[in-house]
Amino acid sequence: MKYIDDFRKPHLIKKAAGKIRQLMPPKTLKIMEVCGSHTQSFCRFGLRKLLPENLKFISGPGCPVCVSHQSFIDNALDLVKRTDIIIATFGDMLRVPGSNSSLEKERGKGANIQIVYSPLDSLKIANRNPDKKVVFLGVGFETTAPVIALSILATKKEGLTNLSYLCALKLMPPAMEYLLKDERVDIDGFLCPGHVSSIIGTKPYEFIPKNYKIPCCVAGFEPLDILEGIYLLLKQINDSKPVVSNQYSRVVKKEGNLKARKIISEVFDVAPAKWRGLGEIKASGLKIKDKFHKFDAERIFVITRTRELANSRTRCKCADILKGLISPEECPLFGKSCTPGKALGPCMVSIEGACNAYYKYR
Repeated sequence: MKYIDDFRKPHLIKKAAGKIRQLMPPKTLKIMEVCGSHTQSFCRFGLRKLLPENLKFISGPGCPVCVSHQSFIDNALDLVKRTDIIIATFGDMLRVPGSNSSLEKERGKGANIQIVYSPLDSLKIANRNPDKKVVFLGVGFETTAPVIALSILATKKEGLTNLSYLCALKLMPPAMEYLLKDERVDIDGFLCPGHVSSIIGTKPYEFIPKNYKIPCCVAGFEPLDILEGIYLLLKQINDSKPVVSNQYSRVVKKEGNLKARKIISEVFDVAPAKWRGLGEIKASGLKIKDKFHKFDAERIFVITRTRELANSRTRCKCADILKGLISPEECPLFGKSCTPGKALGPCMVSIEGACNAYYKYR
């Protein structure tokens, strides 16, 4: 663990924070940490306490569970009503609220929902249950897309006819541009997600400094990674030279992971996608290609659409939190009726959600 420990040494962290304070201009700046893992690290390591008060950090839509649209959950809930279907899903999807229920509640009523740690586990479930139809819930960003694509290819190769995929995969750069086009969202710099960038590289962010004059920096998730990323953003702001910096060069390359990108493009097409709290964003999602339609649950099953429950009826402010318009503490439900033990919104459900991080480490 020495390698990781080097990024957590207190004297180096304090030194890096001191350099940021020296570089910080007198005006207030707002940096968005797009990724939920960055938000977790900020809170876990107490980095905000080391930094200038006029340097504000806002959370973005970088939690895949949080941005899974209510309609996607409702579609999954419609499938679990059928006794011949087994739902395979990542564990953190269980408690995400749909319009009228959640996977966790339906599981408690007897629905056949199995937790997996990899999409490839769904193949094992399908092989063990030839008399059942298995549906894997595919959520995530560019990071998760390659292994889901590999799973679909493996399903075809093995000739499995009882396994399909209900996908709601998202692409991060279009969501970032969506935020920049919202006049209410005030962002001076982006701390870009390290995991996503390990797949797509740094080039897809270049439109942000070019078209919007907003600096970007891809950063890792250890305290020194994050502080160095902030330092590089401040340098860009002070020099009025916005670019895409790459602090996480030990993992992220400009071109990304070419093999992973090739696998994604082999199985998926870019399509519009619905984001919880943001709405539909064009070219921000991935859908299964026509040639793999036999494995697309949306094409296989007739799904009954549920009338969605508006956030206003629950007073949940996850939509505003995902846009960076408010902090979790500004939600009237935070820490009161909405806690990790009884989450009312997806930002509190997921360990990568901003509300979950603020509550856990407050």
